[in-house]
Amino acid sequence: MRVKSDGLIVIEPRKIRSNTSGKVLILIVAAFLLFKAFLMAALGFDTYDERVAKLTEGSAIEQLGAVIMQSDPVSVWAAQQAGPILR
Repeated sequence: MRVKSDGLIVIEPRKIRSNTSGKVLILIVAAFLLFKAFLMAALGFDTYDERVAKLTEGSAIEQLGAVIMQSDPVSVWAAQQAGPILR
């Protein structure tokens, strides 16, 4: 609420702000990509791709998981960098 110069009381709704900033979303995506890279490096690329292929044969949720867990260039690069460290 606020009072205008003529004495009229005006009630305006508050603007809703998101508690989640863009930095948090970027950190979540980066953590997820690093998790995928760790799985690729630990399991090996062939085994990882076989397991993702099995997900495509499952239910709708498993198919969605397969789409999300597909190899991407960032995760593959990170797995190649981390592979020698893990072995």
